[in-house]
Amino acid sequence: MASLKDKLITPVTAPSTLPNNKVTVVGVGQVGMACAISVLVKDLCDELAMVDVIEDRLKGEMMDLQHGSLFLHTHKIVADKDYAVTANSKIVVVSAGVRQQEGESRLDLVQRNVNVFKFIIPQVVKYSPNCIILVVSNPVDILTYVTWKLSGLPKHRVIGSGCNLDTARFRYLMAEKLGVHPSSCHGWILGEHGDSSVPVWSGVNVAGVSLQELNPAMGTEQDPENWKEVHKQVVA
Repeated sequence: MASLKDKLITPVTAPSTLPNNKVTVVGVGQVGMACAISVLVKDLCDELAMVDVIEDRLKGEMMDLQHGSLFLHTHKIVADKDYAVTANSKIVVVSAGVRQQEGESRLDLVQRNVNVFKFIIPQVVKYSPNCIILVVSNPVDILTYVTWKLSGLPKHRVIGSGCNLDTARFRYLMAEKLGVHPSSCHGWILGEHGDSSVPVWSGVNVAGVSLQELNPAMGTEQDPENWKEVHKQVVA
């Protein structure tokens, strides 16, 4: 006897077995979920997979996203502790790792997170050998290098988030101080993400107007407006 579904829908072609643009997020903490929601809202994938070691939380986050799929275009959202759920991903975002403790530098996290990555990365590559891996976990620059070595992937397929976050903070804080919108304020943070990053004061401008030309002491100890404090807030 035909089911209600069979009576309602008559397939005209065989269903697709492989996703076209599958994205996986490894680690469903605050950063991981921010990544997942951003991917969904921007309609960047036709399937989203999530992996985490804490099964109850993982299931809860998956259900929250699935129940909100009425407002999304992504028709398939899955999650599991088993990395098989990540198979055939185009992009894998790795945000998993141990949390930075109070007073602990990002570099102090290295060995603990390297041990975590020694399990994660081989699993990712096993199920998605053609993927691009985007590393977000800290210390991001070192873990990106570790990921490249562990994965065996070509270097153009292992990418770290680097100083993107630092630069976004930098532009926002400068814009707040100047009373303009961050999109009009341009500047860059270079180097290693975190405490040793470098603000490029010579490149800071608002709508093309160089701020260092207006204030040659900008970013130095002699700066009467103490713009150097902005960078301190970025890495705080």
